[in-house]
Amino acid sequence: MKAEYNHLQAAHCENGVTTSLLQHYGVHQMTEPLAFGIGSGLFFIYIPFMNLNDGPAISFRTMPGLIFKRTCKSLAIPIHREKFISRLKAKQALDIRLDAGHPAACQVGVFYLPYFPKEYRFHFNAHNLIVVGKEGDNYIISDPIMETVTTMTSYELERVRFARGPLAPRGQLYYPKAPREVTLEQMKQAIITGIKRNVRHMLYVPGNIAGIKGIRYTAKKIKKWRDSLGVEKSRSYLAQLVRMQEEIGTGGGGFRFIYAAFLQQAHSYFPVDALMDISKQFTKAGDMWRNAAVQASGIYKGRLTAQQDYDVMGDQLMEIAALEKEAFRYLGDIVKKLH
Repeated sequence: MKAEYNHLQAAHCENGVTTSLLQHYGVHQMTEPLAFGIGSGLFFIYIPFMNLNDGPAISFRTMPGLIFKRTCKSLAIPIHREKFISRLKAKQALDIRLDAGHPAACQVGVFYLPYFPKEYRFHFNAHNLIVVGKEGDNYIISDPIMETVTTMTSYELERVRFARGPLAPRGQLYYPKAPREVTLEQMKQAIITGIKRNVRHMLYVPGNIAGIKGIRYTAKKIKKWRDSLGVEKSRSYLAQLVRMQEEIGTGGGGFRFIYAAFLQQAHSYFPVDALMDISKQFTKAGDMWRNAAVQASGIYKGRLTAQQDYDVMGDQLMEIAALEKEAFRYLGDIVKKLH
């Protein structure tokens, strides 16, 4: 049982799954940047009270699952999503889907993925892939961040579908319920909705740990880490920030580049030159995030050790926050004029 499926490689797993599944179900206009933008994927949050891999929980994107959910909702595409307690029932539900010739996406843990290089395996449970068929005891996997399709045994797939820890997937599978064609007007409205939501989440989310305020909060924390945590623990925290920024999918810099590409593609639907100008601002923000990652790497590898080095790192994040605030404010003004 193998569905006819066109494997699509992408920069980020959930963007790739969303794009690939929607194209398979008839939304041929969908691209990775459009999925990310319509799904309002760009975000930032620092959760000091949650520990992940011996460091604070930091995310440069929205909660796992929301890009797919929001994109489908904006385009009026009904979806099915299900989690399981029973591993047997999770396997049966997937097999029924595959027997009918239809693919299904799964949320999985990264640590036990057999085709991942060992240096990329750590305990992170929000990876997404598509199961497109089964041959004997082997499931055929279309993982968007891989160049080609691969396979996993039923044991290997069960193991990653029921990985334990934060964001445990609990056998989750999801997919659009039926093929659907999307009109030009629906795409345009979905783009507007995605932009408005992203502006709101980055500029006006309550509290001080998320959005632009969250970047500033993190910048201030970094300047205090050396004294409050000690050298070794502060290095570990910076390693966690770089890991979440550069190794989890596309991270902080990469997501800014994808959002810049989204605005460029939105320009083909709304020929407003300001969208291209704002796109350049997000490209610059992506470059700045990458520079900040280099600074953090120098500290946690021991090349940079002084308090001044932490101050430089914090100042870099402050500059990023100022740039992204300006870009989102500009975008908020422009989106009101799109129609």
